[in-house]
Amino acid sequence: MPVKDNEVFAYLKPSLDAHTLGVNAAAELLRSCGYEVITGDTQISSILNDIRYQSNQEKLVAWLRENKITHVGLSYRLDEGVAVNMVGYVLYALRANNMLATQGGPINGISFAGLPKACKMIKEQFNDVILTFQGSESPQETLGKYGVPEERIPAEMKEGSKYDETLLKFGEAIIRKKAYLDMKPIARASYQDKGTMKDTLVKRLNATMTDNYAPLLRAHVGPFSSTATREENVEEFLNWCKHLSDTGYLDIVSIGSSQLSQSNFGEDWGDRPNGGGVPVNKPEEFEQIAAAASPMLVRTYSGTQRIPEMAKVYEDHLNTAWHALSLWWFNKMDGRGPYDVYKNLVEHVKTMKYIATTDKPFEPNTPHHFAFRGADDTTYVLSAYLAAKLAKKVGIKTFVLQIMLNTPRYTWGVQDLAKARAALNLVRNLEDENFRVILQPRAGLDYFSPDLDQARIQLAAVSALIDDIEPQNDQSPPVLHVVSYSEADHLATPTVINESVQITQTAIQEYRRQRRCGLVPDMSKNEDVLARTETLLKRVGTMVDAIEEHVTDPYSPEGFYTIFAAGFMPTPYIWAEKDEFEYVTKWRTKPYHGGVWVVDEEGKPVSAERVASEAIRHIPEIQYRLKQRNAGLII
Repeated sequence: MPVKDNEVFAYLKPSLDAHTLGVNAAAELLRSCGYEVITGDTQISSILNDIRYQSNQEKLVAWLRENKITHVGLSYRLDEGVAVNMVGYVLYALRANNMLATQGGPINGISFAGLPKACKMIKEQFNDVILTFQGSESPQETLGKYGVPEERIPAEMKEGSKYDETLLKFGEAIIRKKAYLDMKPIARASYQDKGTMKDTLVKRLNATMTDNYAPLLRAHVGPFSSTATREENVEEFLNWCKHLSDTGYLDIVSIGSSQLSQSNFGEDWGDRPNGGGVPVNKPEEFEQIAAAASPMLVRTYSGTQRIPEMAKVYEDHLNTAWHALSLWWFNKMDGRGPYDVYKNLVEHVKTMKYIATTDKPFEPNTPHHFAFRGADDTTYVLSAYLAAKLAKKVGIKTFVLQIMLNTPRYTWGVQDLAKARAALNLVRNLEDENFRVILQPRAGLDYFSPDLDQARIQLAAVSALIDDIEPQNDQSPPVLHVVSYSEADHLATPTVINESVQITQTAIQEYRRQRRCGLVPDMSKNEDVLARTETLLKRVGTMVDAIEEHVTDPYSPEGFYTIFAAGFMPTPYIWAEKDEFEYVTKWRTKPYHGGVWVVDEEGKPVSAERVASEAIRHIPEIQYRLKQRNAGLII
């Protein structure tokens, strides 16, 4: 049944689940079609954590009435049992309060977005009363399931990219032939410190890069069972590391540590929920992991409090391959840590100064975190450059530039190449004898289909896309983060991880062979990509010039806070701290011609000069607020 013209959608999720990308993407699709969409605030997210209580059900119903909601969208991408219970309690609350349209109430529909198993269970239990989304739907499929009339869908949203179709055809051929199953582990060169606590990413790259180089492959690994003890879960992870080491396909393992490992390491966790991930809680467990994983390099998430202290733990007990921080993120604003944004920046810069003393590489997890929350492509690239310049200023010598492609999922491949090349161009301009840049691209977090055959095809396709970032350089990328093809359906086991590595290496080698034979386009000369790259470089250049001219000491915690809070980096879908960051959320963004743009009230793209001039006007106010905040505060 088509949705009504005056439909008001509410998208809600529990605060226990940090995944917001799918919610933000669906919300923007509906807004682009002219519908009003409201996202639940931190209070509503907390209510959903404990929606089984009647008092919280009453608060939810009151909020829905107050905001005149007509469609409730729920999201949960963790445990499927929790998802089913949450949906059940919400549906019970709506029925008990006569909120459904069939009862004469305002709610015309309820939808749920989550993992395939949760969607299946919800459909079976609630007899198709709940519209479900697995995350693999195209924009057109999503709007079609909602019943959005064809005439309300913007024309540019119906366009596609021929390049993307070419990549998928290439990927399909790789998977159909199944030759990737014969791919053997890459024989990496040996060197004195390989696999020891003195090994480093730079040593491995320097020892293994050849003219016909195969990228070092990193994967995220994080088994967890809610029915096992903490110690049993850590033991299982050690077994996985040993298996991955013995089979030899993977070069770098990333520990998918739990939220409690990041926020409360070394404490007594009691009965607090782990939330998924490896529950590492002792320094000696990191030492065990390093030993089990050898000769693979190992890295892990940063802490979300006591951040410099945790970086030292990772250094001393894990010999972490590199350190990664999110700067503006993983704090109160996104529900991932206890600090406010400014305090988080202070702690991150302290940590970066410590990292500089270790000579280990530093990776900023910033561009894709902005993209997760609706930021435009200019902000995506800008955040990478700002992080790189800060890193160089504090003395870091090696910078790992992570580029997450397919983010958001409806980004065209030509725009992905432009974003990657623009970021790489700007960051490489900072290179000298004391500052080296290492490119590390990866597929998008929500890119893959729950259909595993289709997901394998997508992995092969995105591997080719990755190789087109620098198609004339066989040593690029030096490091590649492999996102396992099962991401949308289930946790990747060592077998799935190894198969994903086989697909990735096979696809890259075959794509390079076809390029040499002239069988695939030379994307280094693609005029569309060149034009898009130049547009991004000019827009980011405008923003950098404005920042460096008007923000006092821009490459500092105070400077980064001012840049963000004044509105130089429009990010409309912040879930918390909205009052503090009113200028950050002031601008709308929307998908346009394969990318994401800041737009005005009429939906037309806004110039970088206009965004910058608005932000410049807000600088004095932000600086005053920061001065007031820090009055008498010793950090």
